[in-house]
Amino acid sequence: MTAQTHDVDHELIRAAAHVARTRCRGDNHTMAAAARARDGRIVTALNAYHFTGGPCAELVVIGAAAAQGAYELDTIVAVGDRDRGVVPPCGRCRQALLDYFPAIEVIVGEGDRVRSVPITDLLPESYVWGAHQLDAE
Repeated sequence: MTAQTHDVDHELIRAAAHVARTRCRGDNHTMAAAARARDGRIVTALNAYHFTGGPCAELVVIGAAAAQGAYELDTIVAVGDRDRGVVPPCGRCRQALLDYFPAIEVIVGEGDRVRSVPITDLLPESYVWGAHQLDAE
């Protein structure tokens, strides 16, 4: 894994933390995510926990962004409720982020050690779903 780090989008962390602090309620919504679209917009979302699995906040933010016409995301972060701070994406979210946005930056780390890294650093030698699809002709 490379050690590439880039400038951290602290406004994005604050946006996710605000949503986590003000909108998370009980066990159904415990994580918030914020993503910056290529045009500069910030899109936020909450996870939707359910005993059947439910989508993580990062996956919900992908759908929310698309619903708002933001199909290109540059950076994403997830923040836990109860002031847990930045939480790294789970494996399923890492794979989905790579497949949807192969150049996206992900904010990870704790406290004053947060950093922004390429999704490829979080999934080295990964399977890229789009690279294995047959072209429709």
